[in-house]
Amino acid sequence: MPVTDIETWLGRLSIHETEGAITQLQWDGAKRQEETPLLREAASQVTAYLDGQLKEFDLPLAPRGGELHQAVFKAMLEIPYGNTRTYGDVAKELNTYGQPVGQACGANPIPIIIPCHRILSVNGLGGYSGSGGLDTKIALLKLEGGYPFLV
Repeated sequence: MPVTDIETWLGRLSIHETEGAITQLQWDGAKRQEETPLLREAASQVTAYLDGQLKEFDLPLAPRGGELHQAVFKAMLEIPYGNTRTYGDVAKELNTYGQPVGQACGANPIPIIIPCHRILSVNGLGGYSGSGGLDTKIALLKLEGGYPFLV
């Protein structure tokens, strides 16, 4: 599987490609193997996003997951930069419950690009499965200016 890695202020991130689509982003994962033009573009876009220069990713994505997970991933991708929604908001839209939405967020294989950090609990931040947990979620929300509730 082609993989590239980039050093960022969040640590080393590895981006994985399968059959012409991005399938995974992980912290401290595999190092470069068979780097491709798509992976170079993905690395460039993630770097630009983390530098505050990109607000919307334009990459082919193929996250693994069942039907509900796919619906949650799609809903996350529709949340604009700098905005947030609650697990309940997404659950209502998908005619399900907050807990399965939270589980899908936790299973998101392409965090940052699929912005699970933009999904919050009705009572606070909720969780974050990426390295650094809530500290990373807060940092990403601050990067986007979507954190007025923290002030």
